[in-house]
Amino acid sequence: MPITVSSRDSVLTVVLSGEIDHHGAREMMSQLTDAIAERLPAKLVLDMSGVTFMDSSGIAVLLRARRQMEHTGGTLRVTAIPAQARRVLDAAGIGRLISLD
Repeated sequence: MPITVSSRDSVLTVVLSGEIDHHGAREMMSQLTDAIAERLPAKLVLDMSGVTFMDSSGIAVLLRARRQMEHTGGTLRVTAIPAQARRVLDAAGIGRLISLD
């Protein structure tokens, strides 16, 4: 599961791409966890513009990122959410826990 990481000031932007399913979620979580731990950002922006499919495994990825950012005192925002992924997130009520743009 490819991710692209860029950092500016205290903002870490991670562009997610491909399918976020049970096969790709574990690797994505590992890469995301490492990126956060290395940079300790005040703000994490997850750009989902490259996501082609997401199931409940994607929810786990977002919740883990949220938990890690809370432990470091940072915030999380998810942007550029494709329609299919948005339906999954809305059905689960994730917008009550994470800022979704």
